[in-house]
Amino acid sequence: MNEIEFLAEEIFKRYGTIKRARGPFLYTEKRKRLTDLYQEGGRAILGWGGSSAFTMLKNALDRGATGSYRTDFTYRLEKAVNELFIGCRRKVFVFAKKEDALFAGLKVNAESTSVYHPWYQTEVDWTSVESIVIEPPLPWTQNIFLLAVKETEENLGKIADSLKRQIRLASPMEAAVTRSIYNLISAIQTRQEKDWFIYDNIINKYWERKGPYLFPKIAMDKYRDFLLHCLDLGIVISPSYENPSIVPFGADKGVFSVLKNNPFPSEN
Repeated sequence: MNEIEFLAEEIFKRYGTIKRARGPFLYTEKRKRLTDLYQEGGRAILGWGGSSAFTMLKNALDRGATGSYRTDFTYRLEKAVNELFIGCRRKVFVFAKKEDALFAGLKVNAESTSVYHPWYQTEVDWTSVESIVIEPPLPWTQNIFLLAVKETEENLGKIADSLKRQIRLASPMEAAVTRSIYNLISAIQTRQEKDWFIYDNIINKYWERKGPYLFPKIAMDKYRDFLLHCLDLGIVISPSYENPSIVPFGADKGVFSVLKNNPFPSEN
């Protein structure tokens, strides 16, 4: 059983199915509200509602143009990515696997390819990075990875052989992913360090925080026990030791009081 399946099974055993999700919260069959720090590995970092991205998806579905061909949204997606990384023109490709996107990026420039994590790599000058892999901040898009490559004749020539692995999104999904990028641009302008450090006095016993990302201080061999301890308290953390949990933006500090009052017994 992989880590994600393990987490899903443990949630179900305790609280039943997830009936609804909103913001950083999951609402279960047994009427328990869970605070989500996993957030689909960052895909739900803007919240579970999806808001305008889901509206765009529904509107595009209503049009019936759901085939794998170019639509207006194809170009809007590329425009959105270019607005996220202002400074140079980029060509955007879509892949179903992260390793395929990375492989293509590395073919362009092995020394200048990076995976983008909003609010984390604050010191990076993105105009100098040749290839950027982006995971759309939209729930249930685990099989969508964007690769933004500086649009030069040399770069496009280098990547040509790797494009057989790219995929084409249907129009409704293009619309939703495009809106999620614009939502991220908006969130970057409003979410700041002040929104993350308010939780530090409780969480810094267990995690090192960098922006909204939480890296465990718990020993690796104790991490699964810590995950289950948090889950018993109604807190869902990343099931993978290597992948950080995420501060639940918009949640009251009180959601962590249960962890403060019920500390993990063996954090060292």
